[in-house]
Amino acid sequence: MRKLFIALTALISLQLTAQVEDPTDWTTSVEKISDTEYLLITEANIEPGWHVYSQAKGEKDEGPVATEFNFFGTEDFELVGINKETGTYAEYVEIWGMDVYQFANYARFEQKIRLTNPETEYIAVEAYFMVCDDTQCLPPSPESLIFKLDNSVSVVPDDVINAYYDAGAEPIKADGPKASTIKKKGDKHEKKDVDSDEDDEDDEEENKSLWTIFFGCLVAGILTLATPCVFPMIPMTVSFFTKQAGGRLQGVLYGVFILLIYVLFSLPFHLFESVSPDIFNEFSTNPWLNIFFFVVFIIFAISFFGAFEITMPNSLINKVDKASNVGGLIGVFFMALTLVLVSFSCTGPVIGAVLGSVLSTDGGATALTAGMAGFGFGLGIPFALFAIFPSWMNSLPKSGGWLNTVKVFLGFLELAFAFKFLSNADLVMQWHWIEREIFIAIWVAVFGALALYLFGKIKLPHDGPDQNISVGRMLLGLCSLVFSLYLLPGIWGAPLKLISGFPPPSTYSESPYGVGYKKSGGVTAAIELPEHAHFAVHDIIAFDDYEEGLAYAKEVNKPVLIDFTGWACVNCRKMEERVWAEPQILNILKNDVVLVSLYVDEKKALPKEEQYTSEFTQKRIRSVGNKWSDLQISRYQVNAQPYYALVDENGNDLKGVEQIGYTPDVDEYEKWLKEGVEQYK
Repeated sequence: MRKLFIALTALISLQLTAQVEDPTDWTTSVEKISDTEYLLITEANIEPGWHVYSQAKGEKDEGPVATEFNFFGTEDFELVGINKETGTYAEYVEIWGMDVYQFANYARFEQKIRLTNPETEYIAVEAYFMVCDDTQCLPPSPESLIFKLDNSVSVVPDDVINAYYDAGAEPIKADGPKASTIKKKGDKHEKKDVDSDEDDEDDEEENKSLWTIFFGCLVAGILTLATPCVFPMIPMTVSFFTKQAGGRLQGVLYGVFILLIYVLFSLPFHLFESVSPDIFNEFSTNPWLNIFFFVVFIIFAISFFGAFEITMPNSLINKVDKASNVGGLIGVFFMALTLVLVSFSCTGPVIGAVLGSVLSTDGGATALTAGMAGFGFGLGIPFALFAIFPSWMNSLPKSGGWLNTVKVFLGFLELAFAFKFLSNADLVMQWHWIEREIFIAIWVAVFGALALYLFGKIKLPHDGPDQNISVGRMLLGLCSLVFSLYLLPGIWGAPLKLISGFPPPSTYSESPYGVGYKKSGGVTAAIELPEHAHFAVHDIIAFDDYEEGLAYAKEVNKPVLIDFTGWACVNCRKMEERVWAEPQILNILKNDVVLVSLYVDEKKALPKEEQYTSEFTQKRIRSVGNKWSDLQISRYQVNAQPYYALVDENGNDLKGVEQIGYTPDVDEYEKWLKEGVEQYK
């Protein structure tokens, strides 16, 4: 019985994977504004886990295929304004190294039109879109839409659209929103009657992110305690409170007020966000603001190194200090504010780092409040604890040169993060100042210099002449040295997964193949490419036409690996970068099979005489991508990418070798390839 159950489960799973996915449901409606103006509304319900993409394109027009709306018969009407969309949000996707603009669960589009022909009964539109989930992408496909201005008319959307194309009509593409107007994840709007667990998952992920920010800033606050501006204040402050009546309570309030002051600092940002919901997105992508942060961080770093001190005006500090003499709660509050102002030369750079880091997250003002609360908690609560348990003061280390070491250590971190902001600006503006190799080289130099400083080989202005190297300092120096050595191979093309997301992507570099290596040199220079072939990823010889690939396979007597892929397929890139790059896989792809990569989202139009209507889907096949998508669907009843099939030189499926989709397990993929090669032999 158990074996029968397993067999049935496997059979059901196979049937579920071998099917044509259709996770979207499109509907249209019309709102009349006046006798000549109408609002055309398109709504798409999207199955949970899937995403449709915005009309806004990503940086450099890369990323998933943007949704398009093509309007026919525009001699009878004109488009007014952009095709507005509701439900879209921006989310950073590591594989693209950029924000992706997408919908989840529900999408809504609104296009205003003005009639030039009052006899117009309907408007025909073709929506071209792509849909993906976490494991696969479906090929971009058109959706024929009809907007009825007169409900009495009866038309078939596909027939109308095909008739326009057959008549040689050229549609007009609607303008979509700009990427800068799209909110970050967490602010997206979804249809209220769509029941999905994804909302709860998003909320849970957002809460985790806020807690991560809180604890990260908590550590930063605790580190700031161990700086020359703050550490000497601990015994002075605690001693003051312990000598007062009710001093322990006042000490607790003192710590709480420090926390409160930093939280209050974040409140104006909530006002900014309410006025402009995408202000944090604009901050994080604005090149000039990133350059401003770069300059500020460089100044803070130089200050931490001891070149000068950044302090608040003495007049302000004196006024606040006088206010602390009032006594009571007000006096304690102003004492806390005095500490915040006096210690600004040490806390300011760290707060700047918190602010700059939070601007690059999706949490907006809420994330900033979480960060400031964490920092204030780490800085203020120890004062409260020492006031409650003054005997703990005996366990504190004595002031000394180690305080300046902590400050200089933070200065090196400020210096490293400064170049992240400059890199952000460089990527947005495409200046190519801080390409990947330069960025990594800078970090190698910064953390290498930090290691030399911690080992006592570099002296800075506030360091003592005969300062000993403690065990902790030596261990921290070793960590810095190891990290610097780890970064070094990145200059020559190593992936550096430990700092993934910080350096520019590998495509944004002087040498995408690594410093000192040119694709035109080495092994590939000695290889004569077959006719119609090209060098694909990892210099694999590949074809992008099915018939040409089969013809070459007959010449060399090898099986064919059909790779149904897409330019905007995230998991296709993951397979290429993480699976195909493995030596055992690469050896098979280069020597034992003929690779034919068929891009289902290739927009190149087929010649008029080669266009046809699919017998399987009944859709019009107009582009090269449509042709390869129709081949996959009609032959394998699957429309997801990546999808891999092994066939012989005549295009026949190899007996006993099933087709597979996204397979991140290298051993499993290697086993499948070897089975196919052996079966062919």
